[in-house]
Amino acid sequence: MATQYLTISWDQLHRDARQIAERLSNNHPPFKGIVAVTRGGLIPAAIVARELDCRLVESVSIISYDEENQKEPKVVKTPDAAGNGEGFLIIDDLVDSGITAKLIRDMLPKAYFACLYAKPAGLTMTDEFIMQVPQDTWILFPWDTAPAFSPPLAKAQKK
Repeated sequence: MATQYLTISWDQLHRDARQIAERLSNNHPPFKGIVAVTRGGLIPAAIVARELDCRLVESVSIISYDEENQKEPKVVKTPDAAGNGEGFLIIDDLVDSGITAKLIRDMLPKAYFACLYAKPAGLTMTDEFIMQVPQDTWILFPWDTAPAFSPPLAKAQKK
């Protein structure tokens, strides 16, 4: 289990997705399509698709997490429209252990793989990322959290 947490806000996620789109647009020819890794890669892929003006968005679904526990990955949807990945961009929120990314790379060997955040164990599976985080950090994405009332410190200390 992770020993520390990193909370990503909607604003930060949006900025990071736009930043990766900007890098990609400056350094690569236009992509034929995007493969979003569900579920975490769906929102970053939508932002990147908009920024790159890419209308073909496919998805791949691999279940490998149950809340905070990693389990044996299971492919539940393949990205058929992407063929072998040539001319396609794979987008995910995070590469962690690299297990899911390796499965996707095996399916789409000619695709370019970009993610917003990367942990050391998965670095070799991604071609591009925005921020590296320590392996023992659990990232709390905006869809994993909900805003809640927090009492002022003075009132919380009186209890």
